[in-house]
This record gives sequence, structure tokens and C-alpha cells, in this order.
Amino acid sequence: MDKLTRFERTRLISARALQLSLGAPPLVKPSEDSTAYLLAKEEFAKGVLPMVVIRRMPDGSVKKIEANQAV
Repeated sequence: MDKLTRFERTRLISARALQLSLGAPPLVKPSEDSTAYLLAKEEFAKGVLPMVVIRRMPDGSVKKIEANQAV
């Protein structure tokens, strides 16, 4: 199983926070003081983000890593 780099984790959380701030429905139950960023972090921690990271390797191959399996 491939682990996500800190840069990939940051990119996933920030992309999801943007989606939430633009009106996407949350995938976890929000609390009263939740922000889009905190909701995105919680979704990532629980492994429910519906996103994929695509890594292009130097040899030309491509790896797809699902965000919900790389936690």
C-alpha cells in the first residue's frame, strides 16, 4: 500500500475544503463550529474522501492511489 506524501495530503484536504465551501454536501456529520477546512480534515481522517491521487513515475508508469485507502 502506498502512503500519501504530506504534499498530497495537503492538496486533497484543500481541494475538498474548497468543494465544501462552494456548497458540496459533507460526507461526515458537521458539528456546530465546523469550518470547511475542519470538515475536510475529518473526512480525510475517516477515509471517506472520494478522490484519487495520480502519480506519474519516471519510467512512464502511472499509479493511482485512492485517498480513502491511503490513510
